[in-house]
Amino acid sequence: MYRALLLTLTGLTAAAAWPVVPPTVIHPWAPPATPYGPGHRGIDLAAPPGTPVRAAAPGRITFAGRVAGRGVLTITLSGTGPPPGGTPLRTTYEPVRAELKEGAEVVAGQVVATTEAPSHCPQGCLHWGLRRGDTYLNPLLLLHRTGRPRLLPVTGVAEPG
Repeated sequence: MYRALLLTLTGLTAAAAWPVVPPTVIHPWAPPATPYGPGHRGIDLAAPPGTPVRAAAPGRITFAGRVAGRGVLTITLSGTGPPPGGTPLRTTYEPVRAELKEGAEVVAGQVVATTEAPSHCPQGCLHWGLRRGDTYLNPLLLLHRTGRPRLLPVTGVAEPG
């Protein structure tokens, strides 16, 4: 059930990868209560300037440039638009210096950028976002959809009757 829900949310069927290795989340996803309200519309991963940034999933680079003085890279993910003609998922990475040009096809785990300064984190970080249209999603959904559900033993709970 959980796996089916995640696949429905993301539509992704290919492998996914962490954008930086080793992954250390320093600021979690915190969706805003309203479209323009406060929140954190992605996650921050520890990554000092110069850290290689990998594509989280396969797709095509659809933006590589500067926004408000920061380098931003957007990858539109392959096979994620719900039929018919739905809006595909897009991952975003900032602040980065793109290693590839717009239009380049990428695979999960491929180095696509390098983190740069300045960052909004004191030690440097990568802000990783996920969107479907105007809706922000938790980018960790991309990583947690691959495992098969399995039952684990329950300990410390008395058996009934």
